[in-house]
Amino acid sequence: MRVAVLTDSTAYLPRELAAEYGVHVVPLYVVLAGRSGREGEDISSEDVAKALSSRGQRVSTSRPTPGDFVAAYRGALEAGADRLVSVHLSAELSGTWDAARVAASQVGEHIVSVVDSRSAAMGTGFAVLEAARAAAGGADRDEVDRIAREAAARTRTLFVVDTLEHLRRGGRIGSAAAVLGSALAVKPVLHVVDGRVVPLEKVRTSARALGRLVQHVVDHAGEREVSLAVHHLAAADRADRLVTELRERVPRLRELYVSELGAAIGAHVGPGALGVVISAGPDAPEEPAAVPEGDDDRTG
Repeated sequence: MRVAVLTDSTAYLPRELAAEYGVHVVPLYVVLAGRSGREGEDISSEDVAKALSSRGQRVSTSRPTPGDFVAAYRGALEAGADRLVSVHLSAELSGTWDAARVAASQVGEHIVSVVDSRSAAMGTGFAVLEAARAAAGGADRDEVDRIAREAAARTRTLFVVDTLEHLRRGGRIGSAAAVLGSALAVKPVLHVVDGRVVPLEKVRTSARALGRLVQHVVDHAGEREVSLAVHHLAAADRADRLVTELRERVPRLRELYVSELGAAIGAHVGPGALGVVISAGPDAPEEPAAVPEGDDDRTG
């Protein structure tokens, strides 16, 4: 039995890895500057950053349709797969998982297993990667499904933003807090917990926020073997410096990937955002649940 692994474009899995393991990527839709298209195909990260930096321009996203997933599932089956595992962005943040679940019911739930990663970006991507490696090694659908869920639970996603304005527009903080935060140069360090974005701490200045981001990564990694992914939007130089520091300070670094964010996540964090996803080994505990603060928009 051959198992194929699918995901959506918000996993931001490096293209070479997706190609190496035959991962099928279903894109979200993006609307900006009077045009719409598929994330990562018709509309690039550069397009998104430019639109977000322009006064009065808005970027919006929508989930893939169930029909998009049906087409992807049937395509994977026609290419030789017998069973499918579809791993997606947290259902707390997007309707993408729900669209995939509807499609799975049409193709056959005995064929397609849909996994809510309860994470975002490479928090999803690392689960996809481990699942795809297991599938390539001959694991059956149930085993690939289990590996994906456990891998996602072992990730931790942290990020900092350059401005609070995009979070305000997304409903994650109020207007008064955004104005006050900008005036006081407050920079939140955020993380994904139990599928939702919640504040971790607030600090003064971007330099301090970046330093705290690195320290949280170092503390969480400890002496364990970990893989890391660094994300950014229109901040390649800062991402390179972050990579250098992480390589120096994380003692047992297995893999490190760099991936620019696209529209679906970028629309909420804005240009200048930096994030790190930590993927710990199988002996690592799951992240504890937390009660989210404030209201959160769903992506797509």
